[in-house]
Amino acid sequence: MSLKSSLAIAAGKSSYWFLHTFLKGGSSLPGIITNKIDPTILTTLARDYEVVIITGTNGKTLTTALTVKVLHEQYPDILTNPTGSNMVQGITTAFLTHQRTKSGKKLAVLEVDEANVVLITKYIKPTAFVLTNIFRDQMDRYGELYTTYQKILDGIANAPEATIIANGDAPIFHSRKLPNPFIFYGFDHEPDDELMAPYNTDGVLCPVCHHILHYKALVYSNLGKYYCPNCGFKRPELTYRLTQLTQQTPTSSSFEIDGHPFKIQIGGTYNIYNALAAYAVGRYFGITQPQIQHAIDADQKVFGRQEIIQVEDKAVTLILVKNPVGLNQVLDMIALDQEPFSLVTLLNANYADGIDTSWIWDADFESLTHLPIPRFIAGGEREKDIAFRLKIAGVPEAKLVKKPELDDVITEIKVLPTKHVYVLATYTAVLQLRKKLDEKGYQTAPMAK
Repeated sequence: MSLKSSLAIAAGKSSYWFLHTFLKGGSSLPGIITNKIDPTILTTLARDYEVVIITGTNGKTLTTALTVKVLHEQYPDILTNPTGSNMVQGITTAFLTHQRTKSGKKLAVLEVDEANVVLITKYIKPTAFVLTNIFRDQMDRYGELYTTYQKILDGIANAPEATIIANGDAPIFHSRKLPNPFIFYGFDHEPDDELMAPYNTDGVLCPVCHHILHYKALVYSNLGKYYCPNCGFKRPELTYRLTQLTQQTPTSSSFEIDGHPFKIQIGGTYNIYNALAAYAVGRYFGITQPQIQHAIDADQKVFGRQEIIQVEDKAVTLILVKNPVGLNQVLDMIALDQEPFSLVTLLNANYADGIDTSWIWDADFESLTHLPIPRFIAGGEREKDIAFRLKIAGVPEAKLVKKPELDDVITEIKVLPTKHVYVLATYTAVLQLRKKLDEKGYQTAPMAK
């Protein structure tokens, strides 16, 4: 190890110690300091690790958490970035602070921001990439779907021997010929039909001939068993398949993978894809089906992902939302709830959220008007925007409360007419709300360090 690397690591670890001892946290600054001193430090830190990079628009954090649980069934020493700090500085901090064991395979399972894949693979050559999906998201940062995918491909190009474990139901992941070996996972639980994606769905043009794709089965958005009736382009053969969707509630899903039963303690069809991805990674690393079943079936709560916080007599379910496809999936999920609930929507427009909030107009808020929701709260830094969107969707003024300040939102939650409350919030709004709740003595789950 060079003197520069040693100095960089010492400075990074010292800053981490100070931040966590006196300021109760900080996952980016230690990495920033370390990389400033030695821009190539990840090469040194990641030496001897087999690295799995998990990237895509939706599902990175839960897929990473589930994958770590699966791999822990055989491998005790796994480095990861559980706080979701998924850019270069956060990943550097994860390596800096990991306590290595002296024996056994060293694995790193890293959630990586799409635009940071190329920055990471410049210094780290992963064993595998996991690609979850690509939807329109933070267009001020990523651009359109194929622009986002190109950012990921630029990173994959630095590791042409790495295995790509991809969502086979996403046409974009089958759109480019790459030298890498592929493993595909997806849904295969329904008989073939003849379907078209909804009229406003992105990513449904055939990458070969640019005709509109058709579907034999459609899961949601552009995901499913697609084919092109013009040129024959179609979904690849799946290595791992969801073979039965048994039951779904707002808080759990039961299903079968390759004929074996599984249950996850979190709702949403989109989260079944995350479990499928973790299953595929586990099998790639030699984890047995019973071991994977044991890991996935265990209760799994992740920051901002259906986290339940008790506020007086209200059970508040906090859900991160950040783009139209993800929000629509959440709306479909909460519509399954058999108990009455109120709905809070918190919209911010900071860099981490995406400064362009026009995406809320592509989400199906109109579906809410068919549900017996007695009270809505619109809040956050862009409260006026989300309140106006709800009004246009058909939410009656008499049911809509507007509270831009989070202190007032929390006060209003306490007097809502239902015991159950869903809070749909963008990333920085999640952070801000959790901090406010902690300050007021309402216990949130500690974020993993």
